[in-house]
Amino acid sequence: MLHIKDHRSAITIILLAGLFWSFGPYVVRHIEQAETVPWQYLFTRGIVIFILLNLFLFFDEGKDFIKNYLKIGIAGVIGGVGLGTAMITFIWSITSTTAAITLLCLAAMPFITALLGFLFLKEEISANVWIAIIIASIGIFIMAFETTGKNSLEGLLFGLASAIGFSVFSVSLRWKKDTPKFTTVAIAGMFCTIFSLIMLIIQDQSFLSSNKNQALFSLHGTIVCLGLILYSMGSKVIPAAELTLLSLTEVIGGIFWVWLPILGINEVPTSNTIIGGFLIFMSIIYYSLIIQGNRRFIGLN
Repeated sequence: MLHIKDHRSAITIILLAGLFWSFGPYVVRHIEQAETVPWQYLFTRGIVIFILLNLFLFFDEGKDFIKNYLKIGIAGVIGGVGLGTAMITFIWSITSTTAAITLLCLAAMPFITALLGFLFLKEEISANVWIAIIIASIGIFIMAFETTGKNSLEGLLFGLASAIGFSVFSVSLRWKKDTPKFTTVAIAGMFCTIFSLIMLIIQDQSFLSSNKNQALFSLHGTIVCLGLILYSMGSKVIPAAELTLLSLTEVIGGIFWVWLPILGINEVPTSNTIIGGFLIFMSIIYYSLIIQGNRRFIGLN
């Protein structure tokens, strides 16, 4: 893997990773009747993620990458299932509510991760972080008032479930820091594929959708993998506090692409979403400022 040592170059690469990820909601919005083909979407996307990540590991590490699967352990299994669950609930969320609400729920991940770390890893939470968590919770509560139509409470709850799944993945990596991260993500893709396959068999549905949908499913899986690879290159030299702020580019970009009228979706956030989202943004900025002294680096491998 290309190793980045320059701080400025790393920031650019992390921003580029966020830019890739931000196009995910826009891609999903172009899926034909997305709410009717979630299992086909997850089946194909899971296969793409699993194959691409293993190809990347092969070119990066050679045949030795297979040994990573022997190092997974219980932490890797929990992390893979957590991340796979996050992928599953993401599609249910974004097809039930606006992209803004789904992405803003995902933006609360640093706080959910802090809470899970407090509960299961006995990591201390300072008073300032509790303040940030409370502010973000108020923002989510404000968005929860929008419980009709596309802005359904169901979509918000799935968005929070997705954020929890991603946080379980993060906490599992903190629990066992030698767990191979990319291999854990590949396991998440495999989990999605197997779980979706079971659901498709139970519901007696076709494994594949239309050609257009299949292309979009694969495109989204590719976007996720490219973003992960870029993130892995830059995250090793970017402190956790800066990564928290830089991750906002995915949220801002994702909301912007589905709103920008010229791109054809024109999904305008409601006033409650804007107010709640503003509070979440402020809480993350506040959180990042108060942990600036934390030079912990979060590198994927």
